[in-house]
Amino acid sequence: MRVVMMMAAMLLAGPALATGKLKCNVAPADMKPIEALKAELTKQGWTVAKAKVDGGCYEVYGVMPDTGRVEAYFDPATFEKLYVEQRGKVLFKKG
Repeated sequence: MRVVMMMAAMLLAGPALATGKLKCNVAPADMKPIEALKAELTKQGWTVAKAKVDGGCYEVYGVMPDTGRVEAYFDPATFEKLYVEQRGKVLFKKG
């Protein structure tokens, strides 16, 4: 029973676990809606396939104009681009 409870706790904590690529420390009250980020990226010519919270950042899977398929991370309070990767190759990382 204890093992089942521990596994359930780990599953519930899932959204707090990050892939390790990036971590953002933004209070939930300061986070802009993820739908607003998707709309902004769409205006910039992106095709957004999936967007979620990962490590406190917004993680987006999509297609960038002139670049192709990417995985990108954004600051959830400012929508500042923090990291972009394509097939394991880092295209952009905020210094």
